[in-house]
Amino acid sequence: MTDRLPEHVRILVAEIETEIGESDDAARAAPIEGGGRLSHAALDAAGGARVEEAVRDILLEIGEDPDRDGLIGTPDRVHRMYAELTAGYHVDPDRLVNGAIFDVAYSEMVVVRDIPFYSLCEHHLLPFFGTASVAYIPRGRVIGLSKIPRIVEMYARRLQVQERMTQQIADFLNDRLGPQGVGVVVEANHLCAVMRGIRKPGTVMTTSAVLGLFRTRDRTRAEFLSHLQRPVSRG
Repeated sequence: MTDRLPEHVRILVAEIETEIGESDDAARAAPIEGGGRLSHAALDAAGGARVEEAVRDILLEIGEDPDRDGLIGTPDRVHRMYAELTAGYHVDPDRLVNGAIFDVAYSEMVVVRDIPFYSLCEHHLLPFFGTASVAYIPRGRVIGLSKIPRIVEMYARRLQVQERMTQQIADFLNDRLGPQGVGVVVEANHLCAVMRGIRKPGTVMTTSAVLGLFRTRDRTRAEFLSHLQRPVSRG
């Protein structure tokens, strides 16, 4: 529940949910449903203590001294870091969309390319990061441009596998817009393949999810892929 989040994570969730041009202060101060009897600080302290104790146990297990100067603050920092990196669990999809779906007589492909993201692999809790490219063909309804990077952010800030995240982005747009088709391509570097195991720097994993016309019509899928291959104008 969002009311149980540390303040810095509540602010991050609000930033993902809140459209540019809306009042950030209002979004951050907005009442959250289901407020409990304990204060945010007390709830944060209760959950944080468990995480911090677990981090201390890990430090001891690997032969470190959690009380030495460089590590005294590490359990608290790790607690705050994971709360921030998993803030996507707490984003309200309805607040994210916020009515930004519009009736428009447009039926050609819409493509948003090279959306950067950072996520955590659920197998080793190591980062994977890269870019997502999202396309859809409207059926009389379009979504505000800035919402698509926010959708990517919502799913990236969770414990993930790249395949699932790719499909979740596609399914979200498909469910909300009812378009003629959706295509998503995600390319990422996984530190679990770079720092451990196979240890192959530069390895890039590519995943895709295609729905509707992107799945059934080769020409539509080829058009999407051609958009991804074109150089981006930075001017």
